[in-house]
Amino acid sequence: MAGPQFVKYFSAVISALKELGNSGTPSEVRNLIAQNLQLSDQILDEQLGSGGSRFDNQVAWARFYLAKAGYIDTSKRGVWRLTETGINLELNAKKSFEIFQEIQKGFKKESVEAAQISNKTEDSIAPLDRSLSDSSSLDYRQELLNLIKSLSPSGFEKLCQRLLRESGFQQVEVTGRTGDGGIDGKGILQINLLISIPVLFQCKRYNGSVGASQIRDFRGATMGRADKGIFITTGTFTVEARREAVRDGVPPIELVDGNKLIEMFENLELGLIPKTVYEIDSSFFEAFS
Repeated sequence: MAGPQFVKYFSAVISALKELGNSGTPSEVRNLIAQNLQLSDQILDEQLGSGGSRFDNQVAWARFYLAKAGYIDTSKRGVWRLTETGINLELNAKKSFEIFQEIQKGFKKESVEAAQISNKTEDSIAPLDRSLSDSSSLDYRQELLNLIKSLSPSGFEKLCQRLLRESGFQQVEVTGRTGDGGIDGKGILQINLLISIPVLFQCKRYNGSVGASQIRDFRGATMGRADKGIFITTGTFTVEARREAVRDGVPPIELVDGNKLIEMFENLELGLIPKTVYEIDSSFFEAFS
C-alpha cells in the first residue's frame, strides 16, 4: 500500500468501531483489529526504535487521520466514536490512501514543517486530539518519555510514587528492598469511606518489552501481601505478558506501559504545562456566507 504503513489500518479501525457499536476504547479497537486480521504475536510485539508498540502506534496514527477527515469524533477523550459520515464509510486501499493524501494537503497549507511530518510518523508517538500543525504536539510526548527513561532507578521510583499519589493513592511508600521479589513500593487505594485496597507496585525503566515470566514473578511476590499489583514500565508488554496479567484463576495485575504512562501525566497535567490551540470550524461560518 502506498503511503505510511499506518494507512493500511484505516479500514480496520472503521470496521472495528462498527463492530463495537460505533464506539470503543483504544484497547478495544486494537484488540478487535488484531483478532479480525489474525495478527501474529511477532507483529503485535514489534517495537518502535524509540520504544513502544509499533502496532499500537500505527493504529493511533490511523485514528488521528480518520478524525482529521471527519470520520471519527474526537470530542470524547478516551473513547473513539464514529461520526455519521464514518458510519456510512466503506473503505478500500485506494480510498484510504486518498484520505491520507487529502489530510496531508491540508497540513501543507498550514505549515511546511507539518507537511513533512509523514516522513517521520512511523517512528514518532501519535498525538491524541491535537493538530499536526503544532509540531510541539508531536514532539513533547517522545521528549517526555525520553526524559523519564533518563532518570535514575531511584528517581523513577519516586516519580511513580508521586504519580500514584496524584492518582488518588494514599500512604504510598517506596521500599525497593533487595530480594523483595521485584516489589518497589506499596500504597492504599481508597475506593470510598468504607473500602480501601492494599496495592503493591513495581516500576522499571525498560527500553524493551516486559515478558510473561516477569509478570508471574511479580504476582508471586504480591500473593498474600496485597489485593492488587501494578507493574509500571517505560517500555512495553509482550502479548504473552498481557495474557498472563489477566489469566484466569490468579489475581490480575494492572499493566502501565510507556504510552499509558504518558497519558497519565497528560490527564493529571503533571510535569506538563497545558496550552490552548484553536482550529477554525469552517461549518460555523457557512451560515453567514
